Amino acid sequence: MINWLQHVYSFFALVPFVAFLITWFIVYSITRNKRRSTHLSMDITTLFLIGSVAMMSSSVFGSRMLFWTILLLFLVAAGLLGNMQNRVKGRIDLVKIARTLSRLAFLVLSVCYAVLLVIGVGTYLLS
Repeated sequence: MINWLQHVYSFFALVPFVAFLITWFIVYSITRNKRRSTHLSMDITTLFLIGSVAMMSSSVFGSRMLFWTILLLFLVAAGLLGNMQNRVKGRIDLVKIARTLSRLAFLVLSVCYAVLLVIGVGTYLLS
């Protein structure tokens, strides 16, 4: 069972936007709400983008440091968002912090994925 889950995660980490499309169509067919489908698909795809960007950077640059850097940036951003919420509202809403981090990470990691894909293909073609 664990081996099967590793294979599924590996496939979706290789092509994370397939996970986005599959999730979007499943959620849209159930809810008929495009906004909710898009947001949930972004949240789920972020999990696959983390692994994908970390592994692509490992193969392009030969270092596994980017995974830990991504994790550190998540923690710092969560702390900053929590601090901001505490100052503005006087309380911390962990669900809003998680949603904000997930959507921001989707944007940043999508750009990183595209850049690393171009660099990886470029270095492969040049070698």
